Amino acid sequence: MLAWAFVSQAAPARPRPSIAITDVTIVDVEQGRLLGPRTVLVDDGRIVAIRMPRDAAIPASAQRVDGRGQFLMPGLVDMHVHLFNLSSRRPPNDWSFPMYVANGVLGVRDMRADAASMLLVGRWRKAVGDGELIAPRILADGIAVHGKSPGDATRQVDAAADAGAEFIKVFSDVPVSHWRAILTAAQSRSLPVVGHVPAGVPLPEAAKAGQRSDEHLMQAYEACSTIEATLLAEREGLDGDALTARSEEQEARTLNAFDPGTCHEVSTQLAATGQVQVPTLVLADEDTLGNGANPGADPRWRYLRADERTRWERFLAGYTAKDAALAKQRWPIARQIVSAMHQAGVTVMAGTDAPMPGVYPGFALLEELQLLVEAGLTPFDVLRSATLEPARFLGIADTSGSVAVGKRADLVLLDADPSKDIGNTRRIRAVVLDGRLLRRADLDALLEQAARSQAPPHQALDRKH
Repeated sequence: MLAWAFVSQAAPARPRPSIAITDVTIVDVEQGRLLGPRTVLVDDGRIVAIRMPRDAAIPASAQRVDGRGQFLMPGLVDMHVHLFNLSSRRPPNDWSFPMYVANGVLGVRDMRADAASMLLVGRWRKAVGDGELIAPRILADGIAVHGKSPGDATRQVDAAADAGAEFIKVFSDVPVSHWRAILTAAQSRSLPVVGHVPAGVPLPEAAKAGQRSDEHLMQAYEACSTIEATLLAEREGLDGDALTARSEEQEARTLNAFDPGTCHEVSTQLAATGQVQVPTLVLADEDTLGNGANPGADPRWRYLRADERTRWERFLAGYTAKDAALAKQRWPIARQIVSAMHQAGVTVMAGTDAPMPGVYPGFALLEELQLLVEAGLTPFDVLRSATLEPARFLGIADTSGSVAVGKRADLVLLDADPSKDIGNTRRIRAVVLDGRLLRRADLDALLEQAARSQAPPHQALDRKH
């Protein structure tokens, strides 16, 4: 693994050579069309020209990539990942960086940092820019706020803003009074509030009040049921773990009360507010857990750090038949909710919650794209959910999110058309990360290096010899 320990802050920036991707078909996510053939020129980390091949003037020093029969799209973005383990106090998840890049995930939104973590994020960002670290661009990072009281929540928002947080995150167990104080304080510091809609707040109310995103369809199941008022009344006065436990106890009833008509009405209301949804369907889909009895049988298992493997094994050991039955019940309803929201015009963005157990960084985003197609989005809709829509949401669409002149050269070259079959996003020929070319052999070597780094010493020695 290319760990931070091996990156020198004092090292000079590695130059970005010019790159010419010739005779390639561009996946135009903005217009929902294919453009080709084109020659795309990259210089100093930016796309500087897109021309018909006969009109392209290619510098003699440029790295040439033959794009005939291939498809060029923007780098993918995972809008819900965790790079830090603040609760368990384990080291950061920098072991995941190769897995993201090798799967074309060149940008991430980290969903929970703290003041110390924000300093490390700054160093990671600089190292990527200097060409000293192969990692996805961390497009946004935030700090979670709960507070012991509304006043304390306000103070925590101010502290997060002072620490450099780019958003405030809330969890399901935040009391309503604290949540309202967080919204007010965050607005005064020009920080968006995102995350779980609290378990005591109706989803449309949260959207109207200004919570910018909802993650994991929190409160969407309740809102799309015929018993939302009853469920929320049963949670009234509860806080913290008790509130979370009550909502979990209610899940089967909530799913049984799902109503498509109600869901359509709620989705229409949400669309009018501009709140976005990051459904993380890989969490709702039972198949994500794969072979729970023998997780080591998954070939990707070797990329996980030892402490992460232990965490997954403990989780899977406690996964009950009841959990599996709920997951089986949850998935088709999650799919219907996402379909209703999309049809109503709600913006859906791709995210995974990696590295939750069974959710392999990088790989899981490609699985999420497939699940979004199964939920009724077209391949172009899904591609936008992981490229252009994140750029728009984060306010960086002028420099990211599509293949266009002037934009950052974070690109993925595919062997087949993803607009015909979203599964073709797995057929990666090369990526351009911040203007630096990584061919298929480089990506394979990156993954192999990651696996070797995680192997016990005797196994690493065996491979060496």
